[in-house]
Amino acid sequence: MAGDEGTEDPGVGGPVRHVPVLLREVVGALAPTTADLIVDGTFGAGGYTAALLGQGADVLAIDRDPTAIAAGQAMVEAAAGRLTLVAGRFSELDAIAAARHPDGVDGVVLDIGVSSMQIDAAERGFSFQKDGPLDMRMAGAGPGAGASAADVVNTLKHGDLARVLGFYGEERQAGRIAGAIVRRRAERPFERTLDLAEVIGRVVGRSPKDKIDPATRSFQALRIYVNDELGELARALAAAERVLKPGGRLVVVTFHSLEDRIVKRFLKDRSTQPTASRHLPDVSLRTLTFAASNKAVAATGEEAARNPRARSAKLRLGIRTDAAPRPEADALSFADLPNLADLPETGD
Repeated sequence: MAGDEGTEDPGVGGPVRHVPVLLREVVGALAPTTADLIVDGTFGAGGYTAALLGQGADVLAIDRDPTAIAAGQAMVEAAAGRLTLVAGRFSELDAIAAARHPDGVDGVVLDIGVSSMQIDAAERGFSFQKDGPLDMRMAGAGPGAGASAADVVNTLKHGDLARVLGFYGEERQAGRIAGAIVRRRAERPFERTLDLAEVIGRVVGRSPKDKIDPATRSFQALRIYVNDELGELARALAAAERVLKPGGRLVVVTFHSLEDRIVKRFLKDRSTQPTASRHLPDVSLRTLTFAASNKAVAATGEEAARNPRARSAKLRLGIRTDAAPRPEADALSFADLPNLADLPETGD
């Protein structure tokens, strides 16, 4: 879950470490009541959960980060049975919810991306400003956690690495950065975050007009790739479709164009019929499982000034219809997720 500056959250459980982006807007979009059950698929520091509990709703919260699960136990105890906190992936939220609430849920909220807690902990390897092991795995380094960021930069071929940096990070100099990484790792492998950030910085350079660190896009790309964040998001949206009751609300907060594009495409696919034309007059009607607004909600100027990360945040809302969910074979057709081999080798 993406966090904000440290303040107190309203709700059950007392202070939490971060107030999440668009908190007021998220709670308003979910419109929780005392009879509602909401799934917080990205628990993080518990900001959304605390606010929802404060509105009287019960919450089923999910996080794949064991640190977040451990830190949330005090909130679970304070909620006195109204909060269930589960270790797991939000892409599996339908199975997690169905095992506990087979009649469905009234709302799902997802805050996509890395949390402030993870960035702040140098040992997690997400930050290009703090030295730590080059890891970036949201679930930690335990069994079955998959490849780390160090594994990726030390083993991918030049072309594959350039594709990762170019697509997931939208880095214009992906080819040059990949080349520099390959040359340096031939001397010794990358193990630390600042080591990688320094190599990237020498390639990209920085002028006084630059608003972001030269390593920002590359670190974003590695994090998304290591954690399969776009695939997780697409599967979570389809899972929310399966678990929401008619009238239930799906609220998603994204922080960059790749995430927002997937959410926007999902809601359009689930809420509008394809348009026929004289060239292609026969179109298959879709099952419309959501009513959605195409207009995204952004942070207020006051919040953006207080928290720079909120400047790129977008909130999108979908309201579940009473139509049956799409069959599993068609559930992810909207996502158009690329295979690494299909990506062009972008950059210089």
